[in-house]
Amino acid sequence: MLTGFKNFILKGNVVDLAVAVVIGAAFGAVVTALVQSVLMPFIAGLVGAPNFDSFAVVTFNGNDIKFGVLLTAIVNFLLIAAAIYFVVVAPMNHMIERRNRRLGITPDVKDEAAEDPQIALLTEIRDALRTDRTL
Repeated sequence: MLTGFKNFILKGNVVDLAVAVVIGAAFGAVVTALVQSVLMPFIAGLVGAPNFDSFAVVTFNGNDIKFGVLLTAIVNFLLIAAAIYFVVVAPMNHMIERRNRRLGITPDVKDEAAEDPQIALLTEIRDALRTDRTL
């Protein structure tokens, strides 16, 4: 039982996952700093408020329903998604595309004419079995 646990822990997958979690947490701090310190103050300069928490507050039976807090969370999410896309995803895709062009690698395009040899073999076996049954 302990040997199985030891083998599990020492697999590369677990170590890779642990490294990814640590890097992800550190990168999360960078993205949060970008959104809170750069993008949200920029938006505050445009609309006059650093967040929308006080926007659309409705009082219902003595309780405040704060639609602005939801709006702030949505804006933060969209800003984080945009920051990740434009700072990480788009440049990485561009770098991968340039590297592939330099190495002469073309993108995988499904060619219907090029059939998997195993599928072709199985089709031949199926057709042969069908003709054997008719004899």
